[in-house]
Amino acid sequence: MNQRSYRVAVLGGDGIGPEVTSAALEVVRAAGVAFETTMFELGAARYLRDGFVLDDATLEQLRGFDAILLGAVGPAIGDTRIPGGVLERGLLLRMRFGLDLYINYRPFRGVAGSLAEGCEFAIVRENTEGPYAGEGGVLRHGTPHEIATQGSVNTRFGVERCVRYAFERASKLERARLTLVHKTNVLTFAGELWSRVVREVALEYPNVSVDYNHVDAACIYLVEDPSRYGIIVTDNLFGDILSDLAGAVTGGIGYAASANLNPARTGASLFEPVHGAAHDIAGSGRANPLAAVSSAVLMLEHLGEDGAASRVARAVQEFDGDVAVLGTAGVTQQLIERL
Repeated sequence: MNQRSYRVAVLGGDGIGPEVTSAALEVVRAAGVAFETTMFELGAARYLRDGFVLDDATLEQLRGFDAILLGAVGPAIGDTRIPGGVLERGLLLRMRFGLDLYINYRPFRGVAGSLAEGCEFAIVRENTEGPYAGEGGVLRHGTPHEIATQGSVNTRFGVERCVRYAFERASKLERARLTLVHKTNVLTFAGELWSRVVREVALEYPNVSVDYNHVDAACIYLVEDPSRYGIIVTDNLFGDILSDLAGAVTGGIGYAASANLNPARTGASLFEPVHGAAHDIAGSGRANPLAAVSSAVLMLEHLGEDGAASRVARAVQEFDGDVAVLGTAGVTQQLIERL
């Protein structure tokens, strides 16, 4: 039987992005999965050169791939030439909305010495609604009477498909536990919708235990008792914040992977490490590729390459070298040797 070759769009982006995506693809190929890659130059460097962010034609081209692997996007720290929101809304959020990447899935595993050592949990974040949907506006801008509003958009359709995905994930865990995180005592309209949907969908998953935490309490629990969580399901804004906190308590965002998923597969899903572009070490060979490799594991799982995904994930989990000594190439080679 002929091995399938997948079409992967590679958005290396800025700083160390191209280096870590290259390392991730090298490990994946060593695991026996074939890829045809197409490189797209998108990000801060492209914008500064010619003002291009992402147009309709490129977005439609990306839709046709089996997956998208993203490195990192953003200017160097202190570079103020790109106005805030240009890349975030024009590139990252536009891909999420345009490709209907309505699930942001972030698994966490506490590394040795971290606050969450030995703990495994995941955050399922609604990825296309909430405050990031862009509802709002400004009146009397620049005057003492300026008014700025930013609404949170929560639809039954959007909330339910996120909650159902989270329950499916939770139902497959050895300890099937799902925790809704919100702020229902203050955000009563959106919070009630999320709570009601969780209660209704929970009836279809009797094996999953269900809990609720206010988001401020969840921040405390993630630091003091992360083992209480299996799957956290939450909205776009709270998920954004909790994911970074979870990365910190499990060993640092340099280890954190993420998947922006379209489970309906009407558009290519996107996989990326959580860390930034780290322009200060770009080209030095010191970038840590572990988060990018872990993101590629999520990509393999999405493509149905479970065997290869398990082998690469095990190599990452068993990695015990010194990244600072080995550098990007050394870490990559050690992972390959462990396959």
